[in-house]
Amino acid sequence: MGNLAALVERLSALGGAVTELTEQQGVETKAAAAAAVAERAAIVDEAERLAAEDPAKTQWKQTSAALDALFAKWQAHQHDAPRIPKGEANDLWKRFRAARTTIEQNRKAFFAELDSAHKDVRTRKQSLIEQAESLSDKGADGVSAYRNLLEEWKKAGRSGKKQDDAMWAKFKAAGDVLYSAKSEVDALDNEEYDANLALKLELVTEAEKLLTATDRTTAREALITIQRKWDAIGKVPRDQVKPIEDRLRKVEAVVRKLDEDHWTRNNPETKARTEGLAGQLNDAIAKLEGELETAKAGNNAAAIAEASEALEARKAWLKAIGQ
Repeated sequence: MGNLAALVERLSALGGAVTELTEQQGVETKAAAAAAVAERAAIVDEAERLAAEDPAKTQWKQTSAALDALFAKWQAHQHDAPRIPKGEANDLWKRFRAARTTIEQNRKAFFAELDSAHKDVRTRKQSLIEQAESLSDKGADGVSAYRNLLEEWKKAGRSGKKQDDAMWAKFKAAGDVLYSAKSEVDALDNEEYDANLALKLELVTEAEKLLTATDRTTAREALITIQRKWDAIGKVPRDQVKPIEDRLRKVEAVVRKLDEDHWTRNNPETKARTEGLAGQLNDAIAKLEGELETAKAGNNAAAIAEASEALEARKAWLKAIGQ
């Protein structure tokens, strides 16, 4: 019959090994499930992070692509990863679905608001186009009004590149009509203004002779005559206005300074102070001249040098005040 006791012992040992193996497998299964839960939770966390972004600052193309990638990752994980407890799986799915719903709602609201804003911009710009086109009959005289419309256009905002480009083409075409008319008028004016420029160039050349004038009365009278002729000549080409006006302004400044200097010299208060100072200097000069003669007579080199230096200084001061 065999050794029954030995067989019982072997079966007992085998049962213990099976129990140990089963327990080990249970631990590994739980660890794998826990890791799977953590991986799926990471997918949910990223989706919730995207859902928490400010819709006004979200880059929707990138966010939508990121959400699609997360959903694909969810599906792959659900198919390939170890099974996780149903309760935890359902909770994670609810969170993921809520995040995806929030993102979709924010995206729709953002683009609905953007479409509304674009519609308002298109309405404003269409009105500006119509106003610009209505100026065509005014020709060159409509340029000023068109420039005002252009400032409003810049403030109107954007309505999407394709529509903006098309609307700008119409608005610009309306302006081109006006600027073309203005160019024709300017060309005709410049023909006439070129002749005026030649006359003013002769006149300003004559005026520049006054830059070295010293007689204020003669200079002022000559300048007044030149200014009257200048005004009578009329306009010059626009690009020449500043250069030629600057030349005349320089002459006017010089003549004006002659008058100012004359007033300064002949101001009663200034004149009195100057005459008083001149008297003091003349007295000092006379005294120093006497001292110099005395020093020379005594052959005192140091006294001669001191008196000479002081005398030259007083004479220089006297010359400076015009006496």
